[in-house]
Amino acid sequence: MRSKSILRDVAQKAGVSLRTASRVLNDDPRVADTTRERVRQVMQDLRYTPDSMARSLRAGTDATIGLVVESVADPFFSELVAAVESATWVDGKSVLVSSTHRDPERERSAVNHMLQRRVSGLLVVPTCGDHSWLRDTGVPLVLVDRAADGLDADVVGIDDRKAAFDVVSHLVAHGHRDIAYVGDHPQIPTSAARLDGYREAMAHHGLTVRGELVRADCTTSQEASVAMGELLALSHPPTAVLSAATRCSLGVVPTLHSTGRTDIALVGFGDFAMADALSPAVSVIEHSATAVGLAAVARLSERVADAQLACQTLHVPVRLLQRGSGEQRP
Repeated sequence: MRSKSILRDVAQKAGVSLRTASRVLNDDPRVADTTRERVRQVMQDLRYTPDSMARSLRAGTDATIGLVVESVADPFFSELVAAVESATWVDGKSVLVSSTHRDPERERSAVNHMLQRRVSGLLVVPTCGDHSWLRDTGVPLVLVDRAADGLDADVVGIDDRKAAFDVVSHLVAHGHRDIAYVGDHPQIPTSAARLDGYREAMAHHGLTVRGELVRADCTTSQEASVAMGELLALSHPPTAVLSAATRCSLGVVPTLHSTGRTDIALVGFGDFAMADALSPAVSVIEHSATAVGLAAVARLSERVADAQLACQTLHVPVRLLQRGSGEQRP
């Protein structure tokens, strides 16, 4: 007796044709949402597992998505990986993950390895430098978190410039004028956009950016901790801080607490564990890696279904979680 469910079993139980079940399996956008969800639920109920080898032979690609990130050790990117895996699992796809550690050569090597594996699509968090070499891979591609030089492609992320602008405006509304910026290197497009948003907001509110308050060179939490210590040691220290990356916040927050300077207002980019349990709780821009990952997978599915789609930059909404630290007055 056959023990393993096949696609025909799924179609019969879901009350659809075998062709419709196959279209759901292959992310065909012509299937109605209600039908898609019903078929996917039946796949789960029957524990249906697609024959990836047969699908690969028919399509010329593996039932695998390639995902290239900076580092799976980074909280944002580890959450992103989990979201992509969750979104693709229901379609019977797997995810091949590789970290670049911001090394362009490692990035190129990772992508080439994935292409050799005949992945059906690529999600890439690009490193710095020219990416024109990605134009002719022949595989559907979506950039995640940031755009890439020399490449016209779909980009899924957040509006980093506007988010930073809004944070500074929030701090100004609470009486702050001496606002410091602690962020990653502006070689990274997201970091450059956040620094631009900070500068634009300061100018918009008629405030001068003091050069010593800008620390846009912190690639690790340790460097951010050192930078925060140096800011506190200034003769005219800041009364508020915009921490423009989660890894920076993981250095800034301990330094403020260890020096007894939790009176300094703080808003961070990205949430992190225990941020809401500190005193004061840390106000953050909720930059959901899960939302970005799900949106990126959805756009890749659209790109797989129609390679002629015009490229888009898609911004996932963010919100400011006001928990206390960012609402303190000078």
